[in-house]
Amino acid sequence: MKIRLFFVLLALGLVMTQVSGVPGVNARETTNWKAVDDAMGRPGQDQPDGAHKYAMPRSDLKVTVDGVALKAGFALGSWADFSSMGSHSDVMGDLVLTESEIGPVMQKLIDSGIEITALHNHLLNESPHVMYMHIHGRGDAAQLASSIHAALALTKTPPAQPAPPANANQDPGIDTKQVDAALGYTGKDNNGVYQFAVPRAEKITDGGMPVPNSMGVATAINFQPTGGGKSAITGDFVLTGKEVNPVIKALRQNGIAVNAVHSHMLDEQPRLFFMHFWANDDAVKLAKGLRAALDQTNSAKAKP
Repeated sequence: MKIRLFFVLLALGLVMTQVSGVPGVNARETTNWKAVDDAMGRPGQDQPDGAHKYAMPRSDLKVTVDGVALKAGFALGSWADFSSMGSHSDVMGDLVLTESEIGPVMQKLIDSGIEITALHNHLLNESPHVMYMHIHGRGDAAQLASSIHAALALTKTPPAQPAPPANANQDPGIDTKQVDAALGYTGKDNNGVYQFAVPRAEKITDGGMPVPNSMGVATAINFQPTGGGKSAITGDFVLTGKEVNPVIKALRQNGIAVNAVHSHMLDEQPRLFFMHFWANDDAVKLAKGLRAALDQTNSAKAKP
């Protein structure tokens, strides 16, 4: 009886050890987000998938594309997203940089042990020219945050600003209900930018660990109204290899330009490609075109 009890307790201990290492289990108990906020020098926001995300909009940059002045939340939003992975934390992010900032930021990050996973454009014909540096780090969350904070100090990224008060009576400039209906998903207003995040249906892993949707593996679609029911759109589709050309075809057939196709990560499964796009036209018309492209992907169905 004592021998049997010993093996039962041993098995239970093994199960508990395995569960404690499962990504996302007790994530908020194993990471002191207050310490990470202090190291980043700004507050983060808890995400529904358990991650903790920092928005670092480049409101200092005055960038235009084809005469459209871009809002920071539309296409100039640096971000870093932390997730607890049992005994350590992962961070992924995307830093919006001017050309002169790239070298110093890259050196500071690699000296700190943070990987550069991509460096490329997301836009075309923008003035001034901006680039996007994707990063990945693994270790102690506060130390990772301190390293990113030190790198950002080499840029003109503004410090955290209080969120502007919400104005429930503000005219969004586009018919958001029709846009929602055309896309088949419900968007969210973010300071005058109407945004969608459409997750993949399958699980995405990086280095064998699950990647939460908020860490950049959901298709991002942004609408910035430009007057008269029109809107500029940008964002990126998250695609498997076989989806790339069907989505290019669907976008171009609907008057939406493809700005770039590239990778954002190094060790993800399945292998993913990120397709950035642009158009400025009737918002509902563009939403229908984006829906035609989404129909070529294995995206998760909208929640009722």
